[in-house]
Amino acid sequence: MKTTLYYGPWQCRREFMNGCQTECASKGHTLKGCMWLADFKFDWEGSLVLLPVPVKAGSRYGIYHCCCDYRTLAPTEKKPLRDAWEGVRESFRRDWSKRFGEWPSEGGRYWPGHHIRDLWHGGDPVDPNNIFPAEPIVHDIYNKAYPVCYAGQAPWNTVGPDLPYTDY
Repeated sequence: MKTTLYYGPWQCRREFMNGCQTECASKGHTLKGCMWLADFKFDWEGSLVLLPVPVKAGSRYGIYHCCCDYRTLAPTEKKPLRDAWEGVRESFRRDWSKRFGEWPSEGGRYWPGHHIRDLWHGGDPVDPNNIFPAEPIVHDIYNKAYPVCYAGQAPWNTVGPDLPYTDY
């Protein structure tokens, strides 16, 4: 099994934007924007048990974030969330590595874990479905783009292409 991450951010495709509209409305919020953060590409090679023939397969999983009109937390409300993340960060990376391959690092430093629903807007600090590794420069881009998305500004408030990148 090989996992490849393609990093955005990109404008959400129609399917993701519709999902965000539903998600925000179901929680009593208004959709301000949508960011397609990354794509996980899973490739598998092996052989069938019954027939000794080689087999290749793959799938994709898009990670996107809905910028609903959630209230922002005060620093005193956010601190316990940050502390919870810092308390489980190492074990989280180990668990993630068992499922998807080694947590990325560069120059002896691990990449940051990006919270899809950010802590500033009440995201779960330890939910495995809310965190993925982000290259440091990409993490900085996310952190600059989130306020624009939550403000309902372009480009995050409009639909983008179905697949905004090419892979080889």
